[in-house]
Amino acid sequence: MAAEGSTEVVCEVCKQEKARSETVPAAIVRGPIVDTIRERHADWSPDGNVCSHCLNEARAQHVEDLLKAERGELSELESEVAKSMQDQELLTKDLNKEFDSQLSFGQRLADRIADFGGSWAFIIIFMSILLVWIAGNCAMLVRKPFDPYPFILLNLVLSCLAAMQAPVIMMSQNRQESKDRLRAEHDYRVNLKAELEIRNLHQKVDHLLKQQWERLTEIQEMQVEQMDQVAGQAAPANSES
Repeated sequence: MAAEGSTEVVCEVCKQEKARSETVPAAIVRGPIVDTIRERHADWSPDGNVCSHCLNEARAQHVEDLLKAERGELSELESEVAKSMQDQELLTKDLNKEFDSQLSFGQRLADRIADFGGSWAFIIIFMSILLVWIAGNCAMLVRKPFDPYPFILLNLVLSCLAAMQAPVIMMSQNRQESKDRLRAEHDYRVNLKAELEIRNLHQKVDHLLKQQWERLTEIQEMQVEQMDQVAGQAAPANSES
């Protein structure tokens, strides 16, 4: 053990010297975390200090054990949540920016075509072309139009356009489904970590309340003992008088 006034203390888990600011007293560590530490370090003493790194590892291990007990084998997402709690990392991120940065040129082109095909600009331009095509061929009916009524060439162009537009829209929809699935997985990770952190906070508050109650009980017992001593000293004085 380090000296009382030393700026460095020995961690009871990893047995390495750490700055006092990087450690916490082992006495204030919650019971479930203590049980997790004792499973792997039987010689751990609750009278010393434990460093933040070892404490975070114990918390992450406790979370994994808790999830395994409730859900069985951990999934990849749940393992990532436990690791983020150990490393104190944030899970929130901009999914749209990350997803769009991974798109290829063909995927970007398909998205733009799908966006344009589902806009009023496409409808207005398309209807204008149809009206010009039909009016032009009707006006040129006597002069041998290139696509006379019933506009077979126009039907062929429309069929080709529909055949090409459908797979492009489906590609864009598939990517939107992939983005939605990625967003759902991200929301699950964030919600799971929030739930575990809230549970840890509840346990910490309960642990602190228990410690405060024990200290209040000790203070009350000391006050009662002092009152008994004062009463015992006052009794002989009254009898002498």
